[in-house]
Amino acid sequence: MGMALLFGALGALAFITRTGCTDNTNGLGQDGVPEIEYTDIDLGLTQRGPYFDVPYSKNVTALVGKTAQLNCRVHNLGNRTVSWIRHRDIHLLTSGRMTYTSDQRFISVHNPHTEDWILKIRFPQRRDSGIYECQVGTTPPIGHRMYLSVVEPLTTILNGPELFINTESTINLTCVVQHSPEPPPAIRWTHNDEEINYDSPRGGVSVITEKGEMTTSHLLVQKARGTDSGRYTCAPANANPRSVLVHVLSGEHPAAMQHGGQLRLQYPLPAALLSVIVALMGC
Repeated sequence: MGMALLFGALGALAFITRTGCTDNTNGLGQDGVPEIEYTDIDLGLTQRGPYFDVPYSKNVTALVGKTAQLNCRVHNLGNRTVSWIRHRDIHLLTSGRMTYTSDQRFISVHNPHTEDWILKIRFPQRRDSGIYECQVGTTPPIGHRMYLSVVEPLTTILNGPELFINTESTINLTCVVQHSPEPPPAIRWTHNDEEINYDSPRGGVSVITEKGEMTTSHLLVQKARGTDSGRYTCAPANANPRSVLVHVLSGEHPAAMQHGGQLRLQYPLPAALLSVIVALMGC
């Protein structure tokens, strides 16, 4: 009688368990009672179905011409397909590993040992900036949007493109790099297309670089001489170079105006005299 009650209770327990959980084994235990494997999904302890790992699927800032990668990490994908859609024109770019656009710059990359689905864009241009959606083929589909910003760093040399410097004064050139997603790892300075040697016997040549959202590099050449004239170029590693033409003057320059030891071309002398004459005639 007692054994009958025990087996009856076990049978009821198995029935209740089957109705609330998934039997993944359909096997029998040593005592003849079906073994039930409890899964986290059935107990509601983990998220059902695919979901996006947002911290690993973020907005991206890329440089013009440098390959950009948008990463989409999807957990519990199963046999579902991941697609990439461009919102600007609602264009399907890729599905799985297949490309569905005539623009062959777009490539889908997936390593079977990871949960990352990458949209790679070769030679991106500023027009490629915008919203891209990583979409999973569930019913209904679910998607995660990311913003791609393609920027072109701007390099400028202050007071360019031509500078006039007095002999024995200090050449002070300031190169500014803006709109770069990260500070340039290096900035090269050249003089007449030859890299400047800061340890040369000439001495008095130094560079000071301050990196940040706006990176500045200061080239200082003390006690300027005639051989220091020429074209100076600032070449950041991740931006376009910019040049300035420097003239080291020995004596007065009638068509220039002194400004803090540096001379900048102003008005030609005849034009200046003409301005004075017009002013006097108006008195």
